[in-house]
Amino acid sequence: MRYLSVCSGVGTDHIAWEGLGWECVGFAEIEPFPSAILAHRYPGVRNYGDFTTIPSDIGSIDLLVGGTPCQSFSVAGQRAGLDDPRGNLTLEFARLARRVRARWIVWENVPGVLSSDGGRDFAAILTAFRECGYSVCYRVLDAQYYGVPQRRRRVFLVGHLGDDWRPPATVLLEQASMRGDSAEGRATSQEVAGTLGGGSGSRGWNSGHWTTFIPVDVDASRVNGCLTTTYGSKNYSNGAHARWAQGQAIAFSAKDYGGDAGPLSPTLRSGTHDASHANGGVMPAVALSTVVRRLTPRECERLQGLPDDWTLVPYRGKPAADAPRYKAIGNGMAMPVLRWIGQRIAMVEGERRAWRR
Repeated sequence: MRYLSVCSGVGTDHIAWEGLGWECVGFAEIEPFPSAILAHRYPGVRNYGDFTTIPSDIGSIDLLVGGTPCQSFSVAGQRAGLDDPRGNLTLEFARLARRVRARWIVWENVPGVLSSDGGRDFAAILTAFRECGYSVCYRVLDAQYYGVPQRRRRVFLVGHLGDDWRPPATVLLEQASMRGDSAEGRATSQEVAGTLGGGSGSRGWNSGHWTTFIPVDVDASRVNGCLTTTYGSKNYSNGAHARWAQGQAIAFSAKDYGGDAGPLSPTLRSGTHDASHANGGVMPAVALSTVVRRLTPRECERLQGLPDDWTLVPYRGKPAADAPRYKAIGNGMAMPVLRWIGQRIAMVEGERRAWRR
């Protein structure tokens, strides 16, 4: 599979799909710092810059992937929708897919796109993909069920060239999720999600509560041990956590949980993180207090499923500062979710090839 990545950010798609043997034929990123990351990590892959200017003769493209700017659809913004030039880039994405005749498309955005302008904006987006020749399927996927302890709900749309709706539906709507008999409760959802693939976090079930762990950025921690929080409990120093006392694992405290600690990081956002920011922070298990330190860039990378220090690259003559790293990480996709989608596309491709033989 040869794929073209637009609005490429930090190159999450390349990380997610490198194990599939797919070839990235090009990026399209205009922001200076993400472009510096791509140039440093993938010096042999061309960055086309503005994806609206990519010509049709760039060669065979099997898949087009991108997450166009979400600010015009986000409930946290002004929600200008398709009237905003950034929102209109979604329609340009569909036109690019038609120009390069990609067989597959993968598009990502915030859940607010579904309700923008009373749903009419999303209807226009679906119509645009259909008019460009694609059958599409969309689904809201949450990163917390794919191996990272971050609550990050995003709309993923998968399209396939032609009138057959079955390939994109097979990618996003696996049979187990369509039974309609899901039991209630976080424990059951985690047991189901555990089959979807690994990630950079892990969970344990202690005394009727889920405890979430990610590796701590030890350099930033002021405690000799681990940072933990337990959902629904204020006892942070009980024996259930003793086995983590060697500084292996961790989780979060955030205002999203009504002042109490919770098992998941809230959605990472672009912008500088501090202890009072909505992104929350981490709390030492051995000294419960009201003091919460901010998440480090490395910990944010782990929450997105990225390798450590992926965004720590040379920038403007020196190592990148924290502020652009936070922004780039927060604007990106969760790698394990994108990896799962790639695996599903590879599965469908293999089945179709076998059927043709």
